[in-house]
Amino acid sequence: MNSKCQCVELNDGHFMPVLGFGTYAPEEVPKSMATDATKLAIDAGFRHIDSAYIYQNEEEVGLAIRSKIADGTVKREDIFYTSKLWSTFHRPELVQSCLERSLKKLQLDYVDLYLIHYPVSMKPGENSFPTDEHGKVIPDAVDLCATWEAMEKCKDAGLAKSIGVSNFNRRQLEKILNKPGLKYKPVCNQVECHPYLNQSELLEFCKSKDIVMIGYAVLGSNSGKEWLNKDNPVLLEDPVLVALAQKHQRTPAQVALRYQLQRGVVALAKSFNKERLQENFQVFDFQLTPEDMKALDGLNRNIRYFPDSQFCHHPDSPF
Repeated sequence: MNSKCQCVELNDGHFMPVLGFGTYAPEEVPKSMATDATKLAIDAGFRHIDSAYIYQNEEEVGLAIRSKIADGTVKREDIFYTSKLWSTFHRPELVQSCLERSLKKLQLDYVDLYLIHYPVSMKPGENSFPTDEHGKVIPDAVDLCATWEAMEKCKDAGLAKSIGVSNFNRRQLEKILNKPGLKYKPVCNQVECHPYLNQSELLEFCKSKDIVMIGYAVLGSNSGKEWLNKDNPVLLEDPVLVALAQKHQRTPAQVALRYQLQRGVVALAKSFNKERLQENFQVFDFQLTPEDMKALDGLNRNIRYFPDSQFCHHPDSPF
């Protein structure tokens, strides 16, 4: 890890900041809040900004990035921006058009990282999940390897500096890694990851292949999505996390973030609150002990805050 910029080197030679700002918000949150929150995140020190085509907020996020470039806070090359290919654009001839739509909304020339958002392909349709008469999502039989080849072309065209995947399991990663004529390995796999779902086996596999794991929902989640599992315990109220926070005179969120960084996981922190945003960035000046890490490892119970209810009957469902 390159401590100079608190970055990790990717397998293609680019560098990614180890702490990122996640911009996803439930539909009831006004899109304009993404502009304000992204500006606050950049002011707090975040340089890694994570969004996606399907979040429908790239116009607002792009506005924030450009305004922070315009006022001299950052240069474009200081920002590491991630977007994602949605499942209705997996057909090889559609891949670049999805990225171009994102770039047009962002008013940027390139993204630093472009991910296949989900390993499941769906029939083309704007943002929606095309469904049959019983309400089941209609899958689209697209070979992941063909989608990956189109992603490689986006990198060659300079539209994306690096390319990777999200929500892939080991089998799906291996399918791409073993693809004949593979030009670029995925630089990363972005997955749900927190002490209740620590993904240790997948993490070890990714490390063995020089693929960075990026964790989302690292603080748990209580967002207002109807498909979110509301019965899950609140991660940041866990007694072990709370006790470690008191021991280090930190917040439970800071401990949860520090845990990921010490495991070699790039952590995406999400908050639209100025104080919490600033707090979330203050995780580089303390260290968890091996005993602390072991206690946090012991919390793993395979709880998902983001269950796979949309695609659970699809043969390519990753979970």
